[in-house]
Amino acid sequence: MQITFVKKIKADGTACKKCADVEGRLHDGGYMNRINRVVIAYENDPQSEGMQLAAHHQVAVAPFFIVEEEGKAPKIYTIYFRFLKEVLNS
Repeated sequence: MQITFVKKIKADGTACKKCADVEGRLHDGGYMNRINRVVIAYENDPQSEGMQLAAHHQVAVAPFFIVEEEGKAPKIYTIYFRFLKEVLNS
């Protein structure tokens, strides 16, 4: 299983508040070691990897998680608690 965490940096250069909150919860819960990649979506750079992933997966919110398992279509999670329940605590 490959897990990608996509978080946003706003156009003014500050971190997205919700993204920082979710990242803090991941650290506090000891889950960051289960995240394979952290990708940043720069709000003012549509060519940034995170913005490209958001466009590709048709996601309009941050943060989000992409869960990839061999032989299955990637699953996108935009709600942290659902991701926690279905992926990290399963």
